[in-house]
This record gives sequence, structure tokens and C-alpha cells, in this order.
Amino acid sequence: MTSFRIIAVAMMGLALAGCSSVDTATRNAPAQVASSGAVPAHQLSYDIRDVRVTVPKTLSVSEANLYLPKADIVWREDAPGDRHAQVKAIFEEAMARGVNGLPQGSVPVVLDIQVTRFHALTEKARYTVGGVHDMEFLLILRHPETGAMLNQPHPVTADLKAFGGRAALDAEARGETQKVRITDHLARVIQTELTSPEGHQAPKNGVLGFLNSI
Repeated sequence: MTSFRIIAVAMMGLALAGCSSVDTATRNAPAQVASSGAVPAHQLSYDIRDVRVTVPKTLSVSEANLYLPKADIVWREDAPGDRHAQVKAIFEEAMARGVNGLPQGSVPVVLDIQVTRFHALTEKARYTVGGVHDMEFLLILRHPETGAMLNQPHPVTADLKAFGGRAALDAEARGETQKVRITDHLARVIQTELTSPEGHQAPKNGVLGFLNSI
């Protein structure tokens, strides 16, 4: 299957080819080289000009202390409040950290992250069986001047095994809170998406695969 990065760079070449702004030839150069076959497309790197995170208000929130509430957003480690804003802050920190860890590349883009699911553990699950931090988002590359999409929205599944019971308590004692682990994980996920031809590889069978491994 053609990777997200190969598709993104190919579409970027088409989008930039139609742009008449200053330095067009310079911006086109990486995509043109890739399309000529001189350099594989996945070897290109991005110059991230900005990162924008959106957590739509249409995402449902649950405060029910169940093992698996039916909602798009489940988050308990911050104090009760605007869960959409809290999730947005987590993603913004993670994405910024992940991007800052990359060398400056040759293809200028704006990274548009649209969260579609953020299902961490409830108190009941965290202090008993554990489970999965079930996180999903859309990754979109945009032209830094026009805002035009340079790829189709690319869904990313960023699930992370969540500690439960004694393991959760031990992790907290080490300073490995849910927020710390999730933020570190998301930073690694975005780095992999932007540097690996295969992108981040979600575990087979998704959440069920994680639960079966616990």
C-alpha cells in the first residue's frame, strides 16, 4: 500500500506547481526531484512552519466512572473542567515536542491535527484492570501561505497500553502519570508519521489486541 508520506509529497508537488508566489521554483524542487525518481519520496523531510490542533466541540464527553464509558472523550487526570480544552493542551504540547525533535527539512508545511477520539482511563479502570489509552486523530498537511490541503486527511491511531492497579500506582510514584505517558507517546507518534515511509504502525486488532496483551 502506498504510504501516507508518499501520497502527501506527490500531492504537495501538484499543489505547489500551481502556486505563483515568490520562490515557487525553490519550493517545487523537492517534489520535482521525487517525482523524477532521482530520490525516493519518503526521503524528503518537512519544514514545519506551524502546528494547529483542533478538538471539535462535537466530540462527546463522559464523566461516568465506568470501565468503558460510551464517549469520544474520557479524561480524568486534570481537574473537572473543559475536557476539550484539556485534550487540546495535551496534543499541542505533544505535537510541538515531536516536531521540535525533527531536523528542519526542505518541504514547507503547516501541520493540522484534528482530534477524533481521546479515550483515556476512568478511575474505576485505572485502579483495577487497566486497559488502553484509545487515541485517534486526522493528520493534514497544509500549504503555509494558502492553507490549502496538500493531502487527504490521514487517520492516525495512536493507542497506548494503559497501566492498571498496582502498575498504575507504581508508575505514578515514578512520575509516569497518564498525561506524561500519553504526551511522550503522541510526540513519538508524530515523529514517526513525518519521518518513516510506513508511518506509525497501530497494533493489530486495535484496542482488542491491546486488551488481549494485558
